[in-house]
Amino acid sequence: MFINGEWVNAQSGNTREIIDPFNQEVIATATEGNQKDTIEAVHAARHAFDEGTWATTTASERGEIVQELANLIRRDKEELAKLETLDTGKTIEESRADMDDIANVFQYFAGLADKDGGEVIASPIPDSESRIVREPVGVCAQITPWNYPLLQAAWKIAPALAAGNTIVVKPSEITPLTTVKVFELIEEAGLPKGVANLVLGPGNSVGAELSENTDVDLVSFTGGIETGKKIMQAASRNMKKIALELGGKNPNIVFANADFETAVDQALNAVFFHAGQVCSAGARLLVEESIHDSFVEELVKRAKNIRLGNGFNEQTQSGPLISAEHREKVEAYVQIGKDEGAKLVVGGKRPEDPELQHGFFYKPTIFTNCTSNMRIVQEEVFGPVLTVEKFTSVDDVVQKANDTIYGLAGAVWSNDISKAEEVVSRLRIGTVWINDFHPYFAQAPWGGYKQSGIGRELGHTGLEEYTEVKHVFRNKKPQPIGWFN
Repeated sequence: MFINGEWVNAQSGNTREIIDPFNQEVIATATEGNQKDTIEAVHAARHAFDEGTWATTTASERGEIVQELANLIRRDKEELAKLETLDTGKTIEESRADMDDIANVFQYFAGLADKDGGEVIASPIPDSESRIVREPVGVCAQITPWNYPLLQAAWKIAPALAAGNTIVVKPSEITPLTTVKVFELIEEAGLPKGVANLVLGPGNSVGAELSENTDVDLVSFTGGIETGKKIMQAASRNMKKIALELGGKNPNIVFANADFETAVDQALNAVFFHAGQVCSAGARLLVEESIHDSFVEELVKRAKNIRLGNGFNEQTQSGPLISAEHREKVEAYVQIGKDEGAKLVVGGKRPEDPELQHGFFYKPTIFTNCTSNMRIVQEEVFGPVLTVEKFTSVDDVVQKANDTIYGLAGAVWSNDISKAEEVVSRLRIGTVWINDFHPYFAQAPWGGYKQSGIGRELGHTGLEEYTEVKHVFRNKKPQPIGWFN
């Protein structure tokens, strides 16, 4: 762990083996922190913010440091990508693309660091001036998930540092390797002691302490909805700010007049990319009734051909699930789908290939005859499982797509752009793609409606999440009021 500018082991001496999900081999041993280590890290961040030199560092200097991190990530791209594939099982091509995106995120927020000079507003009071300034929140706890370990960390670390905060980062205990490596780069970039701290360990001790600790001013979390609710409750202890991204059950809507070939290809990518372990996965496919059967037939044919395997093999199209526990969760949902009356048309089991028996693999799975009230449709499976529903009209599909507690992302496929825009305007969703699925970039905000979370990451809004707004008023000609004379 990295606490107050020093590399340290957990005070308890506990460790955790980090497992390659492709073959269950131990690829590293990580120190395993707990509440005591977390309190020490928060104290370091608090001291660095309140009494250290970071508070007097100019915005342009902060931007230079964040830009240097972008440069170092590009320099070490291949090492980081290999670590990410070892840790998560995703393909090396995906990991390399992630590293490019991560460097771009640091570069984007580096460029924003000194761009907000405040705002002068027209004061209604004579002989006065009024202005709005943004200041850092303070100590920020950042809890990141296992599916995109470094990408999600970058979305939090880069804007927090650019805005002038100090941070305590807790990666998932099962995928910490790239975050540890980036903290080596943070040390190399020359951040002052205590500004950036890294604590490894489980959510029930490290994450809980970060959420409850009254010296933490903001907690940002990406992960499951039930954990998010617990963090929200714990944060009320000192009314700290919260930023939560809690996943989704994302509708992918295909009208009959869409480009058939492209929509099929993208529907597969939407749900089976990274074995479906994506918060914005298009796991809920809604197809206009007139093309439903032919669309499903083509999906099934292609899903059977998806090549599972080692992420380092260039022929691999999809890697394993992250763990045995997670695969069991996916299998339980597949059984629920069968019990609810959905029709399993492909997949629904582990692969039989001998080379895949030591990994946490699961075949791409498709259900038809699905209805909106099924658990398999409503709940986030977070695996390679697609549900297919029919719709008959714009009103029908909008009602079905919005019939969920989530509202993170979704897509509309149609060559009638006016129809697509009508649907988009009626969807209660944070990001909607028209004739595409999955693109995101640093300049555009990311986050969801309803129970998909609170707040936004990326874009100008992502930087603003890590600031407080202060109104400064100055009377140019102060005079006695005389009210109490």
